[in-house]
Amino acid sequence: MKEAIEFLNAHKTGCFATVENGKPRVRPWAFMLEDGGKFWFCTANNKDVYRQLKENPHMEFTSWEVFTIFRISGEVKFSQDIEMKKKILEENPGLKSLYGANDPVFEIFYLEHGNISFAGKTYEF
Repeated sequence: MKEAIEFLNAHKTGCFATVENGKPRVRPWAFMLEDGGKFWFCTANNKDVYRQLKENPHMEFTSWEVFTIFRISGEVKFSQDIEMKKKILEENPGLKSLYGANDPVFEIFYLEHGNISFAGKTYEF
């Protein structure tokens, strides 16, 4: 699994899929960080993706380089952990121009009960 996480940290941008009205919705996205076995992402609570995840908490994110594909899917759990919000903002400076840790619109979430597919292997978490 270490190799998969290293790949993800080096290839943080990709495609993020949710479900809306039983149909897939895919958009460009960025992975934030892995911490303690949790895979963290963020959004704003005024976006469609936030509403979609509240209605159906299952998602998938994929990133790639040539023929190497990383895919992670699982169930989203939202968090109000202010220290994790600060950590995400520190490790992703571009977000600081959009949000602050106490911004009521800024939402963070992690994946729980999911799996990773990478280099022909599958890992459960």
